[in-house]
Amino acid sequence: MKQAARLRDILYVRFTDHFASFPPHTLEPISPASPWKRLLKVAGYAALRLVGNAFRPIRNPEKLRGKVWLYVVSQNNYDSLRFIREARPDSVLVAGQSKQIGRYNRQVNRLSLRRKLLYYGQLPRVYRELRRTEGRRAWRFFDLIFNAIGYYEVYCRALRHYQPRAVVYANDHNDDARALLLACQTVGIPTAYVQHASVSTNFPPLSFDLSLLEGQDALDKYRQCGPIRGRVELVGMPRADAFLSRRNTEPRVRRVALACNTLDDTEAITAAVDHLLTELPGLTFTFRPHPGDQRDFRFLARRHPALHFSDARQESVFEFVQRHDAMVAADTSTHLEATLLNLASIYYRFGSHGVADDYYGYVAHGLVERASSLPELAELLRGYQQHKPADLYQRAAYYNATLGTPEEGRSQERAVRLLNEWLDLWPAV
Repeated sequence: MKQAARLRDILYVRFTDHFASFPPHTLEPISPASPWKRLLKVAGYAALRLVGNAFRPIRNPEKLRGKVWLYVVSQNNYDSLRFIREARPDSVLVAGQSKQIGRYNRQVNRLSLRRKLLYYGQLPRVYRELRRTEGRRAWRFFDLIFNAIGYYEVYCRALRHYQPRAVVYANDHNDDARALLLACQTVGIPTAYVQHASVSTNFPPLSFDLSLLEGQDALDKYRQCGPIRGRVELVGMPRADAFLSRRNTEPRVRRVALACNTLDDTEAITAAVDHLLTELPGLTFTFRPHPGDQRDFRFLARRHPALHFSDARQESVFEFVQRHDAMVAADTSTHLEATLLNLASIYYRFGSHGVADDYYGYVAHGLVERASSLPELAELLRGYQQHKPADLYQRAAYYNATLGTPEEGRSQERAVRLLNEWLDLWPAV
C-alpha cells in the first residue's frame, strides 16, 4: 500500500530499534507509555492542531512563490540556515503552521496545515498495514502515526501552489521535514541539506539532490545508513564560523559546563553535580539541560546555590561553550562544538540506560576523553585545572573538513558558493 509505505518512510526514525530503546522518561513526552495517555494526546492534537489550524488564518510577512525555502523545525535549524537567508535575498525561512521555533516563532513564514484534517480517512487502512509490517510498534507509537498523516498531501499542494525554486533543510529525520522532502520529490522541486549537528547511523539514507556535510565523519556514517542520492560536498561547520576566532586560550580550567540531554537520568545527574561541586570547590559549574528537556531542574539550584544555569532556548550552544574552559556531557554533539573552541571536553554517562554508549563515536575517534566514574571524572578535571593544552581543537579535523585549511572559518562562504552553483543548474520557474 503506497500510503502506508510513504508514512513508514516519513516515520523512519520512529520505527528503529534505537528509538524503541529510549528510556521511559525520554519517550514519555514524545509518545506516552500508557495507551490512554496516547489516546488523550491524539485527542488533544486533533482539537488543538487539526481543528485549531483550520480556524487559524496564515498571514506571512514575506512572499513564498518562487523563492528558495529554508525549512526549519527548531531554533537550532533556524540558526543553522540563517546565513543562507542573509546571503540570498530570494530565500525565505519557512516552518509548519504551528511548529515551535523557540525565540524565532514570529520570524518564520508558515505553511498552512488547515487541510491536513481532510486526509484522516486513510488512517484505518494505513494503521492496519503498519500493524502488519511493524507489529506492536504500530500501536505503541500510534500517536506518532496519527500526527504524521496528511503532511505529505498538504505539502504537495503547497509546493504546487507556491512553486519554490528549491527547498533547503537542516533536518533529515523529523516527520514533517521528511514529508516535505517526499513531496518535493513528487512535485519535482530540487532539495538541499545543510548538516546542523553530528549525525548517527540510525538516520535515514541521504535523499537530497545536494548535501552539504560538515566532514568525513558525517559522510562515513551516512554511507552506513544506505545508498546516498545526489551530490555530496564537505563544507565544514557554517554555524561555527563566527566563533572559531574566539577559541579558548586559558591554560587552566576554571569554568566547567555541564550539558545534559533527555536520555540522561535525573538521579545520575544529581549525583554528578553533588560530587563535582563538593570535590572541586575551586571550579565554577554551569548546568544546561537540552532545550527539549521538560524536567524541572530547579531543585539543583536549591541544592547548590553556587551552581549556574544556562537556558538553551535563549543562549545558543556556541555562546554557551565559549564562556567555559571545559565541558562534561554524555551523548550530545555539544562535545564537538566545545572541542572546536578548545575546551577540554569529557564524556561521562549520566546513568546506565542501554540506548547509547559513545553514540557519536567521539571517544572512539579521540575527540574527547572518557571518565567511567565520578572519582575518575573529578581527577581528569583536576588535571585540567593545572594545565589545559592549547591544541585540543585539532582533534576535530575528522568532523570539520575545513579545520586547518585556508577555508577554516569560511564554511558559510563555501556552502553559499556551492549552493549558488547548484541552484544555477536549476532554472527558476
